[in-house]
Amino acid sequence: MFEKEKNYSPNLEELKSHYRSVITLLGEDADREGLLKTPERVAKAMLNLTHGYRVDPHEVLLSAKFKEEYSQMVIVKDIDFFSLCEHHMLPFYGKAHVAYIPNGYITGLSKIARVVDIFSHRLQVQERMTLQIKQCIQDTLNPLGVMVVVEAKHMCMQMRGVEKQNSITTTSDFTGAFNQAKTREEFMNLIQHGSL
Repeated sequence: MFEKEKNYSPNLEELKSHYRSVITLLGEDADREGLLKTPERVAKAMLNLTHGYRVDPHEVLLSAKFKEEYSQMVIVKDIDFFSLCEHHMLPFYGKAHVAYIPNGYITGLSKIARVVDIFSHRLQVQERMTLQIKQCIQDTLNPLGVMVVVEAKHMCMQMRGVEKQNSITTTSDFTGAFNQAKTREEFMNLIQHGSL
């Protein structure tokens, strides 16, 4: 997990003011003892949950880009993530599985997980997040191919609307060598089996 920003945005005071108004508009007393610090806590939480806007994922990958002749599949699977649905600003969470086939360069394994964290720490839809992770790795490392699979539960489906507690949404995207069904099948088999 990469280090969270210790200095909050200059927007903190303005966000606090808005959250105080929201509490009042919901019918609560923002001056009640239990709510006095809530606007600041929520403002800090939201800045933390959206800190992906303030980090460049390409720079993260480039910071640990190494020349290496390895040309087989590299997989980082079961990357936990939490994000906020841009439609209701409710959480969705799950696991991302990422593979790439190097083309002369590799990156530090932790950097793949950091790229997932950066894109998930924005207001998101799962489909776009899947595409952004794939495209960032493809553009930065220029590998022979990239594949990303994301599995998530969405609180906007669990807490409101259809209120379905056990549904899981799966999205995938791929480039290059993963356009071949055999390569995709190998990746899917590897992420479903072989846990430590």
